[in-house]
This record gives sequence, structure tokens and C-alpha cells, in this order.
Amino acid sequence: MASTHPHPDAVGAVPAGADAPDLGDSPPDVGSRLRALRREQGMSARQLAESLGISPSAVSQIERGVLQPSVSRLIAITDALGVPLASVFDAKADVIAEIEATIGGFALERAGHSSVVTLGSGVLFRRLSPGRTPGVDYFESTYPPGSSAHAEAELFRHDGYEIGRVSSGELTIDFEEEKVVLRPGDAISFPCSRPHRIHNAGDEDAVAQWLIVHAER
Repeated sequence: MASTHPHPDAVGAVPAGADAPDLGDSPPDVGSRLRALRREQGMSARQLAESLGISPSAVSQIERGVLQPSVSRLIAITDALGVPLASVFDAKADVIAEIEATIGGFALERAGHSSVVTLGSGVLFRRLSPGRTPGVDYFESTYPPGSSAHAEAELFRHDGYEIGRVSSGELTIDFEEEKVVLRPGDAISFPCSRPHRIHNAGDEDAVAQWLIVHAER
């Protein structure tokens, strides 16, 4: 039986007979993507700032790339906008919409084409899912020594349920009454509504894979 193979660079697939859209290799610009997502939601910069408890100028600096948001700030922004974290990795929203609108289609990402964003403290996020998956964010984080998910020492909470496994290095998660150190092979799960802070207190990069499951938006 003859078989068809997607183009090596394809990131999404549509029904037979249609060309698979290609997202390209350009890394996404976090600030411009957040601005585009905010506008898509019909929210002004001032409204977003009020929901986050920060100044409109801070929102502007993030959107212009003057400031790199911390992990917790990025999550707070996507929660406020009501969009999945994976949206930030999408360099071409129109192509993603085309994939999502395809009934019975699938998303495909070839090796070497995953999107990576750089956040505050030099933390790297790499999307592991080939496209947006309803209700789920799946990604890999790399925390350099001394880096943290939160710019301040305060604990942070957000929507969803979090599952993580460390593949190299050590990650520390501070909760209100205890501290957990995760080493290679260790895994943890907890409701994101439980105040927490993720940071790397070690002397080498800490790499972990995370699955965040959201309630229906």
C-alpha cells in the first residue's frame, strides 16, 4: 500500500490533499506575541496592567522586549488573557488557527523545530507539544544556577494542576511550610493554587519537563 509522508519541515497536518502548514524556524518574540494575544482578546494594556497589579508602563516594556517577564509573570499574563501558555510559542498565529480549525487533523513537529523562549533570570522554556492542546501545556524548562521562576522571594499561585519531572541538575520548590529538592528522575505533582516558588539553588543547569492541566476556560 502506498503511503504519504509529511514534508520534513511540517509542523501541522491537515486532511489529505491539503498542504501542511509550516511555522518556520524563527524563534518567537515573547513581547510581541503577548501584545498580539492581548489585542486578540480585546484587552487594553491598561486593563491588563490592572488585572496583574502592575503599571501600564511595565506592560509596555514587556511587550516591547525591554523587560523579559519571569516565569510567574508570563503565566499570570496568559491566565489574565485566558489563553494557554503554548500560545506564546506560536510565531504565526494564523497558521496555528488553521491547524486548530482542522477537524480530524493533527499537529506534527519534526526534531530541531521546537520553539524556545527566554524569560527573566535566563530561564528557557521549550514547548514539547507540537501545537496547542486544549486544556494542557507541555514544556521543558531550563533553570540556570541561581535563577528563579519568580522575580521576588514571594510564593506564587496560578490556575491548573502541575506535574513535573527533573531530568538533570536540581530544582528546589518552596511551599508555605516545606521545601522539596528534586534531583534527576524525581517527579512531583501539585495543584497550582498551592503557593509555591521554583528555583535552582545548585551550581549547574536544572532541566525539567512539565505538564500543566487547566480547567476548561
